[in-house]
Amino acid sequence: MFSLKILLGTSLFLIACQQGRRQVQERTAEDTVAMCHGNVPSRFIGHRDTVRHIRGKDSVRMVLIEGGKFMMGSESFDDAQPIHEVEVASFYMDEHEVTNEQFEAFVKATGYVTVAERPLRPEDFPGVDPAMLVPGSAVFTPPKGVHGLQNHLQWWTYVPGANWRHPEGPDSSIRGKEHHPVTQLAYQDAAAYAEWAGKRLPTEAEWEYAAKAGKHTTETYYWGTEKKENGRWLANIYQGEFPIDNTKEDGFETTAPVKSFPPNAWGLYDMEGNVWEWCADLYRPDYYARSAKSNPKGPADSYDPQEPGAIKRVQRGGSFLCNDEYCERYKAGSRGKGEENSPTNNVGFRCVKDI
Repeated sequence: MFSLKILLGTSLFLIACQQGRRQVQERTAEDTVAMCHGNVPSRFIGHRDTVRHIRGKDSVRMVLIEGGKFMMGSESFDDAQPIHEVEVASFYMDEHEVTNEQFEAFVKATGYVTVAERPLRPEDFPGVDPAMLVPGSAVFTPPKGVHGLQNHLQWWTYVPGANWRHPEGPDSSIRGKEHHPVTQLAYQDAAAYAEWAGKRLPTEAEWEYAAKAGKHTTETYYWGTEKKENGRWLANIYQGEFPIDNTKEDGFETTAPVKSFPPNAWGLYDMEGNVWEWCADLYRPDYYARSAKSNPKGPADSYDPQEPGAIKRVQRGGSFLCNDEYCERYKAGSRGKGEENSPTNNVGFRCVKDI
């Protein structure tokens, strides 16, 4: 995913275009993806002393994920190699992404102000007219046409007033979408909620282990090999010609209410599609070659060769903008990435809790 500094640094998109200060860095579609269930025997047998489900402080139902070993990674993506064996300890995981309603309860209890709502500091955006530095965030804006899929700035716009209360801008609202996943959150916003709820953000190893739900074979998607079952889409992803024609065959143009699609074998919803989910790990494309074999927590520093100066965190699961034409990293074992201070309207999170 691009960084907000890149978006603002290119002079707040269309505004700066008029002033002639835009400089677009070409990227491959695959490297900008973050813009963009099976019959498994019960894993709880033999562990009757552990509660299978609990409710967190935020009232979210959490599922017991019993620890074990699994093969982590994917042969389809360079930064998800080598495939390697990892062992994780048991933990609880939210059964669905944190919703607007739940995040609103957190804000009411704490008075928390998200990154997208805070004033922007001119020193962070050299060369940009300070008058343009107003709180806001990036919003997916379908263009009428595109010149290839290499430049994601064709469909992402910095919108003043866009934040978790107004995901698509000041004229939008979360009213009537209380059960949709909350979006427009930077990494620190998600981490603050998790701390308030007595939880934490998952490591990417925990996230992938839970998403695979006991499957140890290589499959295209976490649930199997097909996108539909009995004619029904199994995840909220993009149908049609990206990014200009969303046919909404799955019933949704943007986010869907949590639990709108079937859960995986361990009772977890939306582990593919709907919104990307922040993980605790810093991102490096070469980390798997030296990852710890037990409870890995990611590298000590962040590095993305496409944006060397940006601090990025891992994102997992894909979003409503993912499809095989552009954003394939909703597929099993793949990794997303996002600059930690750059919220968008297709990124959210879920929490985990230690036992």
